[in-house]
Amino acid sequence: MMHYTIDRFEGDMAILEAHTRETFTLLRRFLPQGAKEGDILTLQIDKSKTEAQKSQINSLMDELFEK
Repeated sequence: MMHYTIDRFEGDMAILEAHTRETFTLLRRFLPQGAKEGDILTLQIDKSKTEAQKSQINSLMDELFEK
């Protein structure tokens, strides 16, 4: 599982650093409420929500393309 450290904030942006030392920016509003510099975030796939969304999209497509 990937993890990222909040390195710092620059205005409304958060600078995150991966364990590989690579950094990237993310809008601060996408962080969990109360997140602060030094906090470690994890990123993982929510398989049940992914499947539910796929099912919903397939149902909508079936309705749209129904003959």
